[in-house]
Amino acid sequence: MAGTKSLKTLLVSGTALALLAGALPGVALAQDTTAAAPTDQTQQAEGSEDILVTGSRIVRDGFKSTTPLTVITAEDLQNSAPSNNIADFVNQLPQLAGSTRPSNSRLNLSSGQAGINALNLRNLGEIRTLILIDGRRSVGSTITGLVDINTIPQSLVQRVEASTGGASSAYGSDAVAGVVNFILDKKYEGFKVSADSGITTYGDGGNYSFNAALGKSFAGGRGHILLSGEIAHRDGIFEVDRDWNATGYVRIQDPNWVSGVSTTPRYITTKRQVGAANSTPGGLITASTGTTANALKGKYFGYGGSVNQYQYGSLTYPATGTPSLTQGGDWQVNDSGRRIGLDPQDDRKGVFGRVSFEVTPEIELFAEGSFNKQHILFNAGPNLSTGISLDATGCTQVPVPISCNAYLYNTLGASALTGVTGVTLATTAADLPNRMVDNRRKVQRYVVGAEGQFQAFGNAAHWDVYAQYGRADLREQLRNIMNTAKMNNATKAAFAPAGNANGYAAGSIQCYINVDASTTNDDKSCVALNRLGTGVASSAAIDYVLGDPYRDEVMEQRVAGANLAMTPFGTWAGDVSVALGGEWREEKISGYVPAEFQPVVTQNATGGLSTANTWSVGNYLPTNGKYNVKEAYLETVVPLGFGLEFNGAVRGTDYSTSGYVTTWKLGATWQPIPDIRFRVTRSRDIRAPNLNELYQAGSSNSDSLTNPFGANSGPNGGSYGATISYSGLNQGNPDLRPEKSNSWNIGGVFSPRFLPGFNFSADYFRIDMEDAIDTLSAQSIINRCAEGVQKYCDAITQDPNNSSRILISNQPFNFARKLVRGIDFDSSYRLPTDGIFGGGSSLTLHGVATRYIENISDPGDGSAVYDTVGVNGGQGGTPKWIFRMTTTVDTPTTSVTLVGRGVSAGKYSASGVECVSSCPVTTTSSTIQTYDDNSVSGLFYVDLNLTQKVSLGGKSQAQLFFNVTNVFNRWPLLVPETGLAANSTYSDLLGRSFRAGVRFELR
Repeated sequence: MAGTKSLKTLLVSGTALALLAGALPGVALAQDTTAAAPTDQTQQAEGSEDILVTGSRIVRDGFKSTTPLTVITAEDLQNSAPSNNIADFVNQLPQLAGSTRPSNSRLNLSSGQAGINALNLRNLGEIRTLILIDGRRSVGSTITGLVDINTIPQSLVQRVEASTGGASSAYGSDAVAGVVNFILDKKYEGFKVSADSGITTYGDGGNYSFNAALGKSFAGGRGHILLSGEIAHRDGIFEVDRDWNATGYVRIQDPNWVSGVSTTPRYITTKRQVGAANSTPGGLITASTGTTANALKGKYFGYGGSVNQYQYGSLTYPATGTPSLTQGGDWQVNDSGRRIGLDPQDDRKGVFGRVSFEVTPEIELFAEGSFNKQHILFNAGPNLSTGISLDATGCTQVPVPISCNAYLYNTLGASALTGVTGVTLATTAADLPNRMVDNRRKVQRYVVGAEGQFQAFGNAAHWDVYAQYGRADLREQLRNIMNTAKMNNATKAAFAPAGNANGYAAGSIQCYINVDASTTNDDKSCVALNRLGTGVASSAAIDYVLGDPYRDEVMEQRVAGANLAMTPFGTWAGDVSVALGGEWREEKISGYVPAEFQPVVTQNATGGLSTANTWSVGNYLPTNGKYNVKEAYLETVVPLGFGLEFNGAVRGTDYSTSGYVTTWKLGATWQPIPDIRFRVTRSRDIRAPNLNELYQAGSSNSDSLTNPFGANSGPNGGSYGATISYSGLNQGNPDLRPEKSNSWNIGGVFSPRFLPGFNFSADYFRIDMEDAIDTLSAQSIINRCAEGVQKYCDAITQDPNNSSRILISNQPFNFARKLVRGIDFDSSYRLPTDGIFGGGSSLTLHGVATRYIENISDPGDGSAVYDTVGVNGGQGGTPKWIFRMTTTVDTPTTSVTLVGRGVSAGKYSASGVECVSSCPVTTTSSTIQTYDDNSVSGLFYVDLNLTQKVSLGGKSQAQLFFNVTNVFNRWPLLVPETGLAANSTYSDLLGRSFRAGVRFELR
């Protein structure tokens, strides 16, 4: 009741304020919209028949939005799209940074995000960018609500408008960083088909796509039907065999560095031929126990169980104990960085249909629906295992007792095991099939509604009402995942003694649990697994230890809304425009996980939840929950004369989970002369917690992390090595509140009359978020614990089943502050070239760039805060400069487009200090660490598109096109890390790629 009353009060007071602003031109009402550079594209969009400007609900000819607006037309997409997916092109805009793409989501094993294309404005996170289709929301393709751009009908996109400013008052929650609106050509007439195929210069990564669209009027033009369909396929690349991933560019700790003492850099990044030395494809003995301790350390096993001695290089870390990295020697034996995919196999199918009918000249009814199906398959790398214990007790006795691991005895022999009681093994498990991501999505969206206009106050008033239903059926599945209990059973292999209870042949190799004295622990399906070598594991054993955990989820979205835009009156300065409306929305998720794929969740001593994982990854739990929201908004544009115009909006939002909140926007444009226009916006925006943040039952993962306490120490008084294995559980928090942000956009547009066709704009942006919803990584949690923050220590407990493993519990909270600042630049020049290339030809130069100034995330717990701008090392940083330049020569028969794009050079680590000597003294747990070289390179790629146009008579036309991406086969941005040695967010990982195809259109 309180929320409903607040909405009514908002509408009454807002309407009165709009009328007052119109009556008193010297008074400015406020709202948040900011205009785009008046490029030819923007003018075309603003002057088109469908007047729809992202960031504003105002419908008025000539309206210049106060929010910076970048418009991508269908022609832009055709001339320079790098692939058969719109998202790949849109993500080249400098305003987008850190977006989720197949290249950098491939290891999101348990999140369901692998393979999607989601947009990330300002690198604030995809969840803070609102995606619209014709100004309306779409159902997400992940539990976090991310809209997969693959679900938008590619062949019908007329233009894409990216509004880079807060727009919550105009469009509701999630528009903190901005809005990307995909506008469809709803009145298309004709038939068009496009088909293309591509491949990389290495002969892999094959792909093809086919789409078609049909638009036809009927009933004398009163009705219109629109149909489109699409099929797309990518072969996928399931291993990294590129030269850039075989340089051994990996940071390694100087073995002479001493924590708390040394004034030389801790990390060395200038070396090459550095590789992982802690495991091999057929297994590496990292330690052995007994009277001859570590006598077998460094033995590794090859094909057929052959025994080899690992050759450590001249530089190893750590210098004592078992090295995890080595420079030189057998640095390339560990192949885990190569046995991982670059590109997923992707199969997509989609259909879209729309029908509209003019009941009267003022009223049109419409209905539209879409169905998209996608299957993503990806190689997520080997089944790496460390800390495998093999018992050697009694291996020199005759007969050999069941305490001695049978495969260890057969491979090494009794003499090699003299004095040895056990070995510790680490392996990248080449005999086991690689882990695979196998995600399937079915996304449906249906909209029915009516729209039209009527005369009010002597002017046309525009209205629309609609109801929408969206549904996403998600199957998140992993393949070839180790069942931890079964793997332990199969690894502990023994010679069956004579007369054993289960009747196995004496001397045959069986699972220990089936031949020991106890019969209560038997598992008759267990098959012993040989982990010592390659080509030695039986298929039966592999089938026993691996499984395919999955989770089914159904996400549903119901929306009903109404909008009205009118011009109720005018003043001496011009017409006052008003838009108002309301929306009701419900988001719901229901999930199912078979019991055998769920982890066992228990409450630990500190009140948090701990998990006992059944699987090495993919320990899914079902998520169930829903919320609804009621909203109402009011927007107005008030001309004040002398080229000054104010644009303001206010929105009231009532969430069933967190209550009522108000968002607003104040904007103004001033055009003192036709050549120059200034714009400014101040807004208050929100993002409500999504279904995952509210209701996640718990997604579990297992991995290892660096021990910031140092060796033989650890959290809560524990004792661990340099690395610690952990199991983590991330869970939802139903008490979350909406995030709030305060945004500024200040800029201007220069369009000189003395230079027709030239436009330049520059816009400063500042987004300051408070109460931001965030979680910390497992590494960050243990780092904060090492810094003495007790609440993070409370989230860590000892695994009761494994003394070398810890359990980490985490959930999101409203605790962080995020600040992003920067400047956008956009310049274009279009020059007619009739005298050079013939009539109707032109030369267009266009450049866009963003200088990011600050990107800070402050967890608010007193820990160190760093600016990630200029950090190109990890996947979370933002380059200082992101840029894209195009040159297009367009004639009636040919189009040639040359693209230059890239990012500036930067740092590897945000907290890293580069030094050679006199370095600051740090410890292993210090947030600041020292490097001999903390820099990484920038990127510059060149793309080329050639299009030949063939007239088919009238408006019909065919086009043959040929596209080359990364013409000079530039390597990706290398970073000194194990595994994939490249920044996958801003890099082209595939190398030079070719794509050729044909388009034809009959009109």
